[in-house]
Amino acid sequence: MTRPTYLLSALLLACCLSSCGQTPKNIKAIAANFSRDQVPKNLSRYSQATFAAGCFWHEETLFESIKGIIDGVSGYAGGTATNPSYEDVETGTTGHAETVNIYYDSSVITYPALLKIYFESQEDPTQINGQGPDEGTQYRSIIFYRNETERKMAAAYIDELNRSGKYKRPIAAQLLPYTTFWRAEDYHQHYINTNTDNPYVADVSIRDIARFQSTHPELIKPGHNFSEKK
Repeated sequence: MTRPTYLLSALLLACCLSSCGQTPKNIKAIAANFSRDQVPKNLSRYSQATFAAGCFWHEETLFESIKGIIDGVSGYAGGTATNPSYEDVETGTTGHAETVNIYYDSSVITYPALLKIYFESQEDPTQINGQGPDEGTQYRSIIFYRNETERKMAAAYIDELNRSGKYKRPIAAQLLPYTTFWRAEDYHQHYINTNTDNPYVADVSIRDIARFQSTHPELIKPGHNFSEKK
């Protein structure tokens, strides 16, 4: 995946991994647990939610670590081009954003809870057209609502955050109606599960995932918490 180039020394990478409370071996073991998750072939009985917030690699993995999330699919939404490729989207000219479509059990986790996770897991929910080092319209934050109830809940939550005084700038997430979600190429699906040696994954993705997991361990599936010390 084309990401900003990180010229990390072995020392820097080790520091990053240790900041998650993990050794590289432990991170690989936790990532492998994601690969063992059993995903039903028929997902039609589950509810869906669709979010964009920077790189879809760690958005997918973060949500898949949450109890009640059945599966996450990386893809593209919010643009006009038909069946866009990763290379097309990364030019920033198609209007699409890297997006994750989530299948969840609504008897275990609610849509308002997903909204809370969505915002709290972002490095900076006020950042426009990006998250952290990923910059451009293809990395912008979007909540794709499927009905008026979801739109109202998302709008109310954004208003609450803006009024809270927690952030110096307004929340950047757009509210857009869900239209078409294009599944990303196979090599993007569950990417972190088998690519923990990728410097971007170690230095950005797992760091951000672990940061959220450390503050909400009660939400995390057993064996899926990158912040747990071994």
